[in-house]
Amino acid sequence: MENGDPIIDLRSAAEAVVAEEEDLASASVAPLHQIESLCMRCHETGTTRLLLTRIPHFREIVLMAFECPHCNERNNEVQFAGELQPRGCCYTLKIPAGNIEMLNRQVVKSDYATIKVPELDFEIPAESQRGRLSTVEGILVRAADELDSLQEERKKVDPVTAEAIDQFLIKLRSLVAGNVAFTFILDDPSGNSFLENPLAPSSDPFLSVRYYERTKEQQASLGFLVDPSLQEETERQVDSENRSNIIQREPHGSVGAIAGQRAIAQGKTEEVAAALCRYSAPEEVDTLPSTCGACGASCVTRFYSTKIPYFREVVVMASSCDLCGYRSSELKAGGEIPERGKRITLSVQNFEDLSRDVIKSDMASVKVPELELELASGTLGGMVTTVEGLITKISENLERVHGFSLGDSTDDWERKKWQDFKSRLSMLLSLEKPWTLIIDDALSSSFVSFVTDSLEDDKQLTVEEYERSWEQNEELGLNDMDTSQADTAYRTEAAEHGVGFE
Repeated sequence: MENGDPIIDLRSAAEAVVAEEEDLASASVAPLHQIESLCMRCHETGTTRLLLTRIPHFREIVLMAFECPHCNERNNEVQFAGELQPRGCCYTLKIPAGNIEMLNRQVVKSDYATIKVPELDFEIPAESQRGRLSTVEGILVRAADELDSLQEERKKVDPVTAEAIDQFLIKLRSLVAGNVAFTFILDDPSGNSFLENPLAPSSDPFLSVRYYERTKEQQASLGFLVDPSLQEETERQVDSENRSNIIQREPHGSVGAIAGQRAIAQGKTEEVAAALCRYSAPEEVDTLPSTCGACGASCVTRFYSTKIPYFREVVVMASSCDLCGYRSSELKAGGEIPERGKRITLSVQNFEDLSRDVIKSDMASVKVPELELELASGTLGGMVTTVEGLITKISENLERVHGFSLGDSTDDWERKKWQDFKSRLSMLLSLEKPWTLIIDDALSSSFVSFVTDSLEDDKQLTVEEYERSWEQNEELGLNDMDTSQADTAYRTEAAEHGVGFE
């Protein structure tokens, strides 16, 4: 028995280890699916294996491998499987001459992204290079190789075109060699492409990011349902009916603050409704016929205006689509465009400051000097939250878009840098030491609440107005704007419909 006890113990231990490994494998490894597929070479039945997995820098993907046992035909493909973002993105990278390191920036290109080089009038359509993880140099080198692959056949069929392509390839390869400055533009309507910023979380003077709303054509290319007949019918209704018939007003007694809260709560977060309705209850909620931003179907947008003390009048909008379930909420500044911009500086010293209400507009930039953190205008979009919620959103967004610096394929020194930054970011919420929040808004549409009876008594909050620069006015489209005639026509039309102005 003494000789048998160790054997029994080792056997039971081995069985326990095997069982544990099987449990871990079943919990962490996605199942491998097999389906029968038609072989396009011999037209017999082959097998396609599908695997859903997640890799660094590229979120979820589907790996597909086909094999035919009859003719030994093999093929593999990678397709993007993640969700589409609410808005499209456009990355613009200005690469100066002689800067070879900038060509090594990693690029995530989804199936729907288009790459452009304006200096050469060159465009890589979405169909030519499908979902890829590469670098700026790798993208251009592959484009040059694909153009050069059929040059021998072109010289026999069309020598003039082949000569023109040879001249173009010389220019393209000069960009790859770093001899000429050029602009690299990555435009993706799905919002899932990415261009590395090695200076993150600080801003990069050579890289700019712009987020935009997709057009109907882009919605259709992404696979969303776009019914042109519904859009045309809505436009005909708008042309045939006047403004008073379009806006449907619900009785005041059936709306009140509860209905206003419910209308906004249909959007992204309940905190939007709770934060706004504490200032003033909406007298009535209006509705407008609209179009779903995801599928293009007809839906209803609910909105109402409210006045925030010491800030301005704002319009709260919320819409939901019964067809695809898409929901969105927005906060728009009401009234005229202010003549000056606004810079809000908050010294966060206690936990009460973390609960201050924050309204961040689409055009506002956010800075935390203690962390050298700067978010350009348009990042995160517009939101109604708190100081704590804003920092949490920033942390979540960094993890989502900066997969280059957080994945397991990152260099140790870069991963350590980001881990240190995340720990410092979490220290802001634990208030181990005071820190400063700066919100700079050229349109004066952002707001931070104060904890005292008036703004003058709040020593931790500073609001500074400044003159916008010519570049800021140009970006906002204000330099060439002339609204005198449009304003007169609008007031005349409103007066005919019985709508007055203060």
